Amino acid sequence: MGLLRSFESPIALLATPAHATSPATTSKDRGSFFITTFGCQMNKADSERMAGILQAMGYHEAAAELEADLVLYNTCTIRDNAEQKVYSYLGRQARRKRALPHLKLIVAGCVAQQEGEALLRRIPELDLVMGPQHANRLETLLTQVDNGQQVVATDDNHILEDLTTARRDSTICAWVNVIYGCNERCTYCVVPSVRGKEQSRSPQAIRLEIEGLATRGFREITLLGQNIDAYGRDLPGITPEGRRQNTLTDLLQHIHDVEGIERIRFATSHPRYFTERLIETCADLPKLCEHFHIPCQSGDNDVLKAMARGYTVEKYRRIVERIRKRMPDAAISTDVIVAFPGETDAQFQNTLSVVEELGFDQVNTAAYSPRPNTPAATWPSQLPEAVKVERLRELNALVERVARQRNSRYAGRVEQVLAEGVNPKNPQQLMGRTRTNRLTFFAAEQPGGYLYSPGDLVAVQIESVRSFSLSGTAMQ
Repeated sequence: MGLLRSFESPIALLATPAHATSPATTSKDRGSFFITTFGCQMNKADSERMAGILQAMGYHEAAAELEADLVLYNTCTIRDNAEQKVYSYLGRQARRKRALPHLKLIVAGCVAQQEGEALLRRIPELDLVMGPQHANRLETLLTQVDNGQQVVATDDNHILEDLTTARRDSTICAWVNVIYGCNERCTYCVVPSVRGKEQSRSPQAIRLEIEGLATRGFREITLLGQNIDAYGRDLPGITPEGRRQNTLTDLLQHIHDVEGIERIRFATSHPRYFTERLIETCADLPKLCEHFHIPCQSGDNDVLKAMARGYTVEKYRRIVERIRKRMPDAAISTDVIVAFPGETDAQFQNTLSVVEELGFDQVNTAAYSPRPNTPAATWPSQLPEAVKVERLRELNALVERVARQRNSRYAGRVEQVLAEGVNPKNPQQLMGRTRTNRLTFFAAEQPGGYLYSPGDLVAVQIESVRSFSLSGTAMQ
């Protein structure tokens, strides 16, 4: 469980803004499509690529899901509630397809990989079931569907380098995949079985993609990997000093000078592989943002051992201390799982103590959810649902209090904010993020008529502090 996730609701990919750059489409109009994305940033990036492929094939984006000729669910199986929501959506579309036989119905992503042909038995109206390794093959697979086949694509597949068809959902910030898959074997996590083994892209291909984004006006990139610190382990190269080349640190140095890119982020880091050299590189390279997402998962060593995480609380604490010593203002976010099988009250209290002690800027919290084909799901020490609910409630209350305390340091300060778009709740405001990833709102128009736009780097004096966002006034 690595990348930042949102499980409360799917993210629907809205129509491309008129000013966005889209791939050229074919002359034939194949109808409309609608993609709903569940889960993490990696899924969001996959959806952007698949949207680009569909547009290049001649599809146009539907205004609403129930109006689309092709409906694609890009699914997540990290939590049971996200998986069940997919089935609810599919039931609705299956009924619709019985009335509209031309409708194409696709399940992509991790549920597709996990269930495979079983999905067809459960929902025979499906046209295509495709795992995340096949996102770049969407056109080929749809050609088989157009020829009357019902297709399942869940076999191991080498991921193609060509990502130029991505239809970016933003014109300011872009995801850039640098490594796919995961070789870790955390006992609770289904990701290795659904996303496959680690496959690193070449540094040259990654830089070429980033240069292309820069020429299209993108200002910020986030390098993505399920375990991004593992980048390059499968690539050749040893320095004369005997150090492995093509590490994440080498990649950051390789792409840093791309003209036009103002900010660089990366996620998600694994504490087992987080190095002093990486910290020094992030501190030395000015485009690297002072924000690190490093999942802790638990504040108890015995629980971490049962999770097969490969580090201790003490090692994790040293990483945080080293980051803050080198970059005192750095923001650190994390993931925490409560009610892991066998977790005692004392072990849960250890987690609360670590969260309070380390003062995270943000914590993605979750109650343990048994997942298919993972060791922990078979253990007899599963905790009752009531315990999960209560522990999650207690942790969330602490997280909100700690986040507000951490955010208090911004009060009265002037922060550089990259404006990403208009506040949907107040069209007079722009919204963006600080270098430390704090969501910030500010008025777009100042006395005298000066107007800021998405893409601008704006100095904002912070006036209002909340647990998870800031508000202020742009400095002229």
